[in-house]
Amino acid sequence: MDSMELRRNAIVSLINERGSVSFGDLKESFPQVSEMTLRTDLKALDKAGSIVRIHGGAKSVGTVQSVISKDDFLNKRSILNIDEKQIIAQKAIQLLQPEETIFLDSGSTATMMAAAIPDEPRLIYTSGLTCAIELANLAKPRICLPGGVLNRYSHSVCGVSAISELERIHFKQAFIGVTSFSYDTGFTCSIDEEARLKQLAIEHAQEVILLMDSSKLQKHSTFTFAHLDNVDIIVSDSKLPQDFLTCCQQHNVRVI
Repeated sequence: MDSMELRRNAIVSLINERGSVSFGDLKESFPQVSEMTLRTDLKALDKAGSIVRIHGGAKSVGTVQSVISKDDFLNKRSILNIDEKQIIAQKAIQLLQPEETIFLDSGSTATMMAAAIPDEPRLIYTSGLTCAIELANLAKPRICLPGGVLNRYSHSVCGVSAISELERIHFKQAFIGVTSFSYDTGFTCSIDEEARLKQLAIEHAQEVILLMDSSKLQKHSTFTFAHLDNVDIIVSDSKLPQDFLTCCQQHNVRVI
C-alpha cells in the first residue's frame, strides 16, 4: 500500500470516527500534507463514495445517510451538488449592486451566497437563519430577518408575520432559491407558506434572480411560486440543457 492510499485511509478513518470534520481539522491532523493535496484527497474519496464532501469539510457516509432519512432537512441539501452551488454563489455575488436593498432567500445555495457577499453597505432582508449567521460576519450591511414561524427543516422563517412584513418592503433585487422546476408547474417548493413568501419577494423586486443548479430541472414540488415570465435572471451551473436555455431565451430570461 503506497503513501497516498495510507493517507486517504487515515482521512476516512478520522471522518468516520468524528462523523464530520472541517477542512481546518484535516489540516491540523495532517500538518505535513499541503492544502492542495488534502483537497485532491477529499475529491477522490468523495467520488469513490468513501466520504461525502460538504461546504468547508467532509462528513462520514453513515452520518449522511441518517440525515437523508429526514426528508428536506437543510443539512441534506447542503451536502448535494456542492461544487455547482459554489459556482452559482460566485456568479450571483457579481450581480450585487452596492447600497441597495435586496432579498436573500433561505436554502443551502443562498447560504453559500451569503458567505461570499462582500462587506459593503446595503440592506439585506433574508428568511434564512443560516444566511443570517453568515451575514453576521459582515460589518457594513444592515441585516433584517422578517418575523414569523420557524421552519426547522429548512432553517428559515415563514408564515403570516413574515409575509406581512415583506408586503411593505420594495427590493432592488431578489435572490430566490429553487427546489424544483418543470415546464407544466413552473418553479415550485414543498411548503405553501414558503412559496407565498418567495412569491411576495418576487412581486416586490425590480430584478428577480433565481439560484438554480441543473439537478432541479424536471422535478415536481407542490406549490408554484413563479413562472419564467416572472424571472429576469437565472444563475446556474452551466449544465442546463439546450431546450431549457431556448425556453429561457423565448421568455427573455438571461441565464448565466
